[in-house]
Amino acid sequence: MNGNGLISSIRRRLNTEEQLRINNPSPFEYLHRHMDDVLGDGGILKEVVQPGQGPPVPQNASVLMHYSGFLEYSDRPFETTTNLKHPRMMKLGRDVTLAGLEMGLLTMQKGEFSRFLLQPQYAYGELGCPPFIPAAAVVLYEVQILDFLDSGQVDDFMALSLEEQNTVPLSTLLEVVHTLRSFGNRCFKQSRYDNAKDRYKQALMLLGNREAQSSAEKERIKTALLPVYLNLSLTELRLDSPHKALKYGNKALEIDSANTKALFRCGQAYLELHEYESAQSCLITAQAKKPFDSDINNLLRRVAILYKDSLDKQKDVYTKMFRDWRSPIKM
Repeated sequence: MNGNGLISSIRRRLNTEEQLRINNPSPFEYLHRHMDDVLGDGGILKEVVQPGQGPPVPQNASVLMHYSGFLEYSDRPFETTTNLKHPRMMKLGRDVTLAGLEMGLLTMQKGEFSRFLLQPQYAYGELGCPPFIPAAAVVLYEVQILDFLDSGQVDDFMALSLEEQNTVPLSTLLEVVHTLRSFGNRCFKQSRYDNAKDRYKQALMLLGNREAQSSAEKERIKTALLPVYLNLSLTELRLDSPHKALKYGNKALEIDSANTKALFRCGQAYLELHEYESAQSCLITAQAKKPFDSDINNLLRRVAILYKDSLDKQKDVYTKMFRDWRSPIKM
């Protein structure tokens, strides 16, 4: 066979192999055909499986998400959060370490579920991450955004001096406080009560540091303080600190004396402190505002039973004391 014949044979074989590859693409090659190029260099490809709503994830945000990373030809992820009931908040630029994944997240909306195909330069590089990620590996990430918070705004605000914070518009401060409360609420739902308390205390500190410029601004600050006090009161109850829970409940009542949540929290705190008469007083006042609230009514019945038992025990003690006092002393 001459040289030209060999070359022709090799070309035919290569063309056949190329045709087979086109007709029988690998899993990642098949996905590639249905994905959009995020940056324009082919390094980060995206497929939206389920669209989200609202604005995209901002820079330096903290993201609550489920994600799974896959190698080609592997049905089992090399990392995943889908087995977690409560995935933790991950801060972009700190907790999310893959450049391609972070860039992909910035294109996503709340509720969105997407797939990202990342080339090595946007994933684990030419060296990989032995023993789980081989060298120069292309990886697939499936990501669902559950929620995100603009923690970058919080970071920027907390970096300001006290004087600078007081020059920032009140609306900005209230946005920061809202974000901190949202963080706290997330932690609370995950039973991370100490972390929740820290977030609420941060919000309380920022509001307390604000120097109101007018009576209207003072009222807006008081309005923002009320839910923070309520959050702290409930959190202290979960932390078995009824005295602190009562303190924050009373702070809330100073702002709104008819607030049923604050009355209920105080009732709970008094119950834990075995101050049944005070607990009953708070709950009766709350019941007058919301007569059909099952939580208030159930707790009020419980307090009434415990209060009666406490009075009966006191009566028994006093009866015994009086009987012993009346009994003649035997010589």
